[in-house]
Amino acid sequence: MTVADFRFFTLDVVRTLRLGHSFLRVTFGGRSLADFRSGGYDQSLSLFLPPPHRDHTPLPSTDEDTWFAAWRAMPDEERPVMRSYTVREQRGTGTDAVEVDVDFVLHASASPASSWAGRAVPGHRIQAIGPAVAQNKSVRFRPPAGTDALLMYADETALPAAAAILERLPEGRQVTAWFEVPHPDDRLALPTRADADITWVVREDGTGRERTERLLEVVRSAHLPAAEAPYAWVAGESGTVRAVRRHLVKERSVDRRAVRFTGYWRLGASEEELLAQAYAGQAPSEEPTAEL
Repeated sequence: MTVADFRFFTLDVVRTLRLGHSFLRVTFGGRSLADFRSGGYDQSLSLFLPPPHRDHTPLPSTDEDTWFAAWRAMPDEERPVMRSYTVREQRGTGTDAVEVDVDFVLHASASPASSWAGRAVPGHRIQAIGPAVAQNKSVRFRPPAGTDALLMYADETALPAAAAILERLPEGRQVTAWFEVPHPDDRLALPTRADADITWVVREDGTGRERTERLLEVVRSAHLPAAEAPYAWVAGESGTVRAVRRHLVKERSVDRRAVRFTGYWRLGASEEELLAQAYAGQAPSEEPTAEL
């Protein structure tokens, strides 16, 4: 991450919209968004969400060299939680203002991000690290030239990114997608010009392994269109993502270099633990050439 590619932004809640049983869209505005440059697709940004007793908690530093240490040094009860989310859409409003939509998953367990989104109202303010240039490394969806079919898997945490990808695909692009959600009412309408065959998998109760095996049964039973150069985009819970990737490479003979896989979360691990691993250089590689 470089100063040229990313910077801090101040985001004001403009409105919220319930999309389904588990999804809430928060629309942000703010003067600093004039310099926001989303690259689309699965563009991510980092949000700093205040604790329940605060409408806004400014960071003690936004300097490239000092912000992380200053944020970590804040008292636990005052420190905003940092969470990674996808830019669902960026648009101009016709009045020189810019709006950015971020879709949150509302968990029954009331995670910090879910709790913040559930109480967000116009006027609430957060800070974020986001893109200042559209071509940046946080956009992971990069099918190579010659791709003739797209394979997709996403759970609810990655569904906003998948929706943004589908919306930007060219007309007629062949897509086979499996989207896993926790509730039947989470099967959202997903506009696209692509020729998309979408299978919704409504999750059942069970352990992580049981859930993964049920999902893999659906994927294994699917008929894939004939393609010479398929590209796969796989995102969601880390263990399931790796299992789907392994299936596509070993059982479907998809070139491992043509599979982009991203673990958005991991069963049994908090995002704070994953964040600490990432900054310590201990996170598993998500490069297409990484080991299965």
